[in-house]
Amino acid sequence: MRTIVKSFFGAAIATAIVLLIYSLVFGNSDYSSQKQIQYNKASQTKQSTFPQTGNTNFVDAAQKSVNAVVHIKTIVGIKPQHYDDFFGQLRDYLYGQRKTNRALVAFGSGVIISSDGYIVTNNHVVAGADKITVTFNDKRQMTAKVIGTSASTDLALIKVEAQDLPYLTYGNSNNLEVGQWVLAVGNPFNLTSTVTAGIVSAKARNINIPGGQSGIESFIQTDAAVNPGNSGGALVNTDGQLVGINTAIASKTGAYEGYSFAIPSNFVKKVVNDLKKYGHIQRAYMGILIRDINEQLAKEKDINNLEGVYVAEVIDNGGAGEAGMKPGDIIKALNDMPVKGLVSFIEILGQYSPGDKIKATILRNNNKKILTITLKNRDGSLAVVKPQNPFFNEKLGVELESISDALQNNLGIDQGLQIISLSNGVLKNGGIIKSFIITEINGQRVSNEETLNHALNLSEQENNVVKMKGIYPNGMKISFEFML
Repeated sequence: MRTIVKSFFGAAIATAIVLLIYSLVFGNSDYSSQKQIQYNKASQTKQSTFPQTGNTNFVDAAQKSVNAVVHIKTIVGIKPQHYDDFFGQLRDYLYGQRKTNRALVAFGSGVIISSDGYIVTNNHVVAGADKITVTFNDKRQMTAKVIGTSASTDLALIKVEAQDLPYLTYGNSNNLEVGQWVLAVGNPFNLTSTVTAGIVSAKARNINIPGGQSGIESFIQTDAAVNPGNSGGALVNTDGQLVGINTAIASKTGAYEGYSFAIPSNFVKKVVNDLKKYGHIQRAYMGILIRDINEQLAKEKDINNLEGVYVAEVIDNGGAGEAGMKPGDIIKALNDMPVKGLVSFIEILGQYSPGDKIKATILRNNNKKILTITLKNRDGSLAVVKPQNPFFNEKLGVELESISDALQNNLGIDQGLQIISLSNGVLKNGGIIKSFIITEINGQRVSNEETLNHALNLSEQENNVVKMKGIYPNGMKISFEFML
């Protein structure tokens, strides 16, 4: 069973967390009990052993990149805690409770993507930060503010107030080829402006990052040296174009061992544009349930080729159903980009927004068909999805907010309202505590203030009896009834 391990790498990388994926590197089941999974929040630089060959020249790409990649320092404050030692109780009695403030400091990297100060980085680099300090290659320092974050994709957009900054332009990550030279640029172990070289080792890699199941799970794998501190830094091609954001490593030790992973730039560009414009990702859905095609499924369904994804179910009111897709269809390509399996399907679809039209090449009974599908939101609409602000419900006596994508993934649910505070009321009196997630009331699924009020109003038709279902973040489910 994988466990998440958080490690401190000294004062310079106090909250660095490294993604260890032992099973990805070593397939021997005898070692499965030793597997550990950690985020790569920062790791000691180990220069690539690959020589420059032929006409490959890394100098121009490195010079373009180092000035557009920044060092990020974050300070995360911890809520005051009661000071407690041998004389703690006596001091509290004589002088009142003493409190102490502590803070955690972490480091990472970021990439300037526009001259007016927008910077993309990993969400885990800036998550929960009370202060973000950006240091440029010329040693200037500025305070940054968060524009938007996405835990499920591990991307964040921050900004400094500046003009005429050097920045990187996006390359087309769809055009990357295995064996192509790339450079990783970042700040490993607090060493600024470090450049390492390697090749693209694989594409469309699924490495099972916790909480990322509904986000990007189609990484670029490289052997460019990436260590703690590189998180949020740039993966560039030999033209100096941004083709990925370095995010994770696979290692038994926590340091680089030849396997690093980056989020493809086409996906990054889409997420960044959404965060900048809407403050929230506009995720596109086709309205289908799909399965990877393995030998067992191929034998069961008499499928001749394992490439593509199998359509197991077509959802009502979805774009795919409206375009004529049927269960049993096999999707072979999206907008002429080959779909080799579930991972590549997710990567391609993740580059589009609700309202976009996408051409799906399918096989139905071994006959090729092309369907034009209008992508939609999860709820089947084309409306812009905006962040939900917390709200207070007087009937329940609680403050609520919509649950994050990460919680949805971890708990296997697709909607819910989480309690962030309670006042005296029916739920608090009934023993419900903070963090409880309400998923259903009176048989109605709830996901926002409107759906909650509608569900509660149904109780008036049932003599004010409320039937509520929900779940705590630890997975404990609760179902109960009460009177309003």
